[in-house]
Amino acid sequence: MTEFPDAFPGRYWERLADGRVRCDVCPRRCVLREGQRGLCFVRAAQDGGIVLTTYGRSSGFCIDPIEKKPLNHFLPGTPILSFGTAGCNLTCKFCQNWDISKAREMDRLQDRASPEAIAEAAVQSGCRSVAFTYNDPVIFLEYAVDAAKACHARDIRTVAVTAGYITPEARGEFFAHMDAANVDLKGFTEAFYHKLCTGHLEPVKDTLVWLKRETGVWFEVTTLLIPGQNDSDAEIDAMTDWLVNAVGPDVPLHFSAFHPDYRMRDIPATPAATLTRARSIAQRNGVRYCYTGNVHDPAGGSTWCHACGELLIERDWYELGRVALKADGTCPTCGTPCAGVFEDSHGTWGRRRQPVRVGGA
Repeated sequence: MTEFPDAFPGRYWERLADGRVRCDVCPRRCVLREGQRGLCFVRAAQDGGIVLTTYGRSSGFCIDPIEKKPLNHFLPGTPILSFGTAGCNLTCKFCQNWDISKAREMDRLQDRASPEAIAEAAVQSGCRSVAFTYNDPVIFLEYAVDAAKACHARDIRTVAVTAGYITPEARGEFFAHMDAANVDLKGFTEAFYHKLCTGHLEPVKDTLVWLKRETGVWFEVTTLLIPGQNDSDAEIDAMTDWLVNAVGPDVPLHFSAFHPDYRMRDIPATPAATLTRARSIAQRNGVRYCYTGNVHDPAGGSTWCHACGELLIERDWYELGRVALKADGTCPTCGTPCAGVFEDSHGTWGRRRQPVRVGGA
């Protein structure tokens, strides 16, 4: 019988009549026999239930600019303590963090940190928030929730960077402990999700609508545009029209450039012109805050008042320039509110990326 050392009791599972257990954290609902791991590789069947095998273990900690998540309307300019574990519940052939999300070797998780140690590290490093990122935190739900609780006890905000591939049963608890999220809407066809991610589109759409209607979580959406796969005018038009009608015009949308990686090295990098075209389509459909990413485009990376066109937050990559947005989040020229979570003053972290050691497990 396989035993998983340091396994943490998992939640959201059901024992079936034939003795197997079904994991109900994500829409895959993996059915496992004793000793088997789910597709994510980190949730496994043990002692008649589901355990999380990566609780308290990380692939590394780093202080990033919050704009790198990307979040442009949540505490702009501030540093965020970021970490992930290993594994993923999607199998995206274009994964940009494949060395972490596709990891099958648990010995790569060298950093051990308790939830309390993570919160303490955020306080000591001057971070206003902690991000569960690099791989999808849905699969390490129990660790993410406990870390979020510890962070909130120290007045540290929490951010989930996720594909939104989570069940209705699990999403209530998971997002109840998140202050913000960036949800990766990978494409807008079932064929794209099936062919390139071995997943489904509808659960992600359901998560986005639920976040807007049922929670107070601030969230933004990112789509990585891949040449010939999800970058047609028709698909971008359909997606942005749906977003405006389903979650509203104020949810920021980020179009990011693909670069050849993992199992799609034969696809060329996304031209900057594709992102500009997508941004124009989104704006035409009513998206008020649309951004371009992974390319040098100060205009496409900056925040503009949707009412009068005033430059509110100037960005060059992750570096903030002129910030005209008033402390109450309104435009200084016309007084129109800019949607988001803002403080009296913006941060000055810039584009730095600083690895840190976190201990205390």
